[in-house]
Amino acid sequence: MKKLSLLLLIAPLLFGQTHPLEQLITAARQGPATPGFADLVTKTLSPHGGTAVWGQDYLFVSDLTVGPKNEPVTASSAGVSIDMQPPIAMEKIPGSTLWMRLVKMRVGVTHAYQYFADGKPVGNRTDLAGYNPDSYPHPGVPKGKLSDKQTIVSKIYDGMKADYWYYAAPGVDPNVPAPLMVWQDGQGIIAGDLAKLRLFTVTENLVAQKLIPPMVHVLIAPGFSPDGKALRSIEYDTVSDRYDRFLLEEVLPEVEKVYKLRADGYSRGIAGESSGGICSLNAAWFMPEKFTRVHSTIGSYASIQWHPEDKLDGGNLYPFMVRKLPKRNIRIWISDGADDLENNHGSWPLQNIELANSLKMREYDFHFRFGLATHDSAQAALDLPESLAWLWRGYDSAKTSEEFTIDAAEKDKPYYRVTITNRDSW
Repeated sequence: MKKLSLLLLIAPLLFGQTHPLEQLITAARQGPATPGFADLVTKTLSPHGGTAVWGQDYLFVSDLTVGPKNEPVTASSAGVSIDMQPPIAMEKIPGSTLWMRLVKMRVGVTHAYQYFADGKPVGNRTDLAGYNPDSYPHPGVPKGKLSDKQTIVSKIYDGMKADYWYYAAPGVDPNVPAPLMVWQDGQGIIAGDLAKLRLFTVTENLVAQKLIPPMVHVLIAPGFSPDGKALRSIEYDTVSDRYDRFLLEEVLPEVEKVYKLRADGYSRGIAGESSGGICSLNAAWFMPEKFTRVHSTIGSYASIQWHPEDKLDGGNLYPFMVRKLPKRNIRIWISDGADDLENNHGSWPLQNIELANSLKMREYDFHFRFGLATHDSAQAALDLPESLAWLWRGYDSAKTSEEFTIDAAEKDKPYYRVTITNRDSW
């Protein structure tokens, strides 16, 4: 009987009648004792749970088996604090170590959450997005096509191996050069709507509305050296044109064996989060003739790869480079949150605010979104339909260039000023 109940539960999922997240939320509404629910959580999210958002329904699931110091925990009760409020009780999912809570909340904002086990916090506070309509599949909207995983061995990075994928939006003709966006940390995007950043669905909806052109997304994972060393920071945080050359000389020629790409910087964007955010600005800063549209979220404009002994500058200089060095013809969307990182490399919120003021001072075509989130994808995921449409607004396939200028409304606004809100600063 249990197997039959599980089959009835997941049949719509298997036959494409219901989106996987909607299927999971529907099961959660029936309660944690729903036959097969733990298996469905594992199949849709992970063996350790996760979060799922569908409309105003927010599902929180955690195994709560790791304590604040990574010690094993066996909780007799569990809760989740949402938006800094007292924890609300979670229910145990029978036959598993998982706990769950389904709540209804506002959309169009980010929500903070923190798990508790036996009244004590577990793990770190994080955030999730209350997605807007264009982050959900729309009936009748054509789907794009995602490639299988590809792997490249780089000469520019001395034998580094890196995985990448490419996605063609509806309307892309393989034989007609298409606009391009390159996304760093692509391994976190390829899950589609099961990833925080619902890039493919957003792209499909915006293309259908003619808010962005049909384009190819190239999604690149950070690479590893031949001895297995992770090279993400060296690729992303280093202030140089080396990563540009990796893309232009090694990766994109491979993609063009399948899809032809526009060569003009006007038709090329580049995007990333955290170190991927500064990587995106790096690419456009050093080669604005190749990339003009920059999408930087929770950008690490910090001293991570500052090596004065080797005369290597760090990304912490970007706010001052923008003010002092010749202006680049780029358009840039940046966002961050008040609770982003503060460590020995720098202050992420302050550096992003400083960068926004620098862009304003030099009259760049920029937009700055500053929320409350921590160092995660929530704000970027929430904003994506708006940010992509903003970044590609006015695109004309007949053109190969445009002089980007500050919006008149932005020009009339004051510089950003900061206020300390979490303590007495007197």
